[in-house]
Amino acid sequence: MRYEGTVYRPPSEAYSLIVQATIGCSHNRCTFCSMYKDKKFRIRPLEEIIKDLMIGRQSYKNIKRIFIADGDGLIMKMDYLRKILRAIKELFPECERVGIYGSPRSILGKSKDELLELKDLGLGIIYLGVESGSDKILNKIKKGVTSTEMILAGERVVEVGIKLSVTLISGIGGKELSQEHAIESARVMNEINPDYIGLLTLLVNEGTELYDEVQNGKFHLLTPEEVLIETRQLVNRLEVDNCIFRSNHASNYVALGGTLKEDKDLILAQIDEGLKLEGLEEGEIFRRL
Repeated sequence: MRYEGTVYRPPSEAYSLIVQATIGCSHNRCTFCSMYKDKKFRIRPLEEIIKDLMIGRQSYKNIKRIFIADGDGLIMKMDYLRKILRAIKELFPECERVGIYGSPRSILGKSKDELLELKDLGLGIIYLGVESGSDKILNKIKKGVTSTEMILAGERVVEVGIKLSVTLISGIGGKELSQEHAIESARVMNEINPDYIGLLTLLVNEGTELYDEVQNGKFHLLTPEEVLIETRQLVNRLEVDNCIFRSNHASNYVALGGTLKEDKDLILAQIDEGLKLEGLEEGEIFRRL
């Protein structure tokens, strides 16, 4: 396979064939994000993408999942997406699911009928980085979108029957907006009712705007205990159905997991056990592995 720069994918796509259809991220202005900073966004020529799929077919006998990278691959026009998905169907008849990153802009740029067509062509899951449900926080981190647009985009994906996996980031509001982050994020999740919620914990990387804000004292990071308290506030307010909740990324202090809403009490108990642990700060270095 041929790749340009660092390639990122969701944790659940760890064993997928990754095909780089776009280079970089179409937005690429979030203050907390260090991904794709060495790339200028562009869409690769279709013939290159198809060639990579052919290389993948020649290299691997059995491909169950394919992930279309880089960031916000759904921004591609329908004609491109149709041809890529049809090529996947032809070359990988055994493929069970195709995944892609989507932004509110790229999702809302597709009609319901177009999303239904993509589903029929094999698109099985869209990954949406919500990060926070708070409009104040979304504005501060330069997400370029409102919570209302997040909800509309998420609802559109759910309505057409494509699986929707959303991410939230614990601590993204800092100490000042921690409670608002929990309350508003739960509100947005309850409106969308996604299939998956992945909760990460904020990592501040050198070279980002947020790193400079931390260094200048404009952003105050949560302690591990405060992260868990915020997480408890979030989970306690979640009223989603048949939603798989995971907070077991390397960035998290305590691994959490279950299906909401039936496992809400279990997840809250896991958080309470985590709050009893000592020395969470000592594991800070391991969150970057």
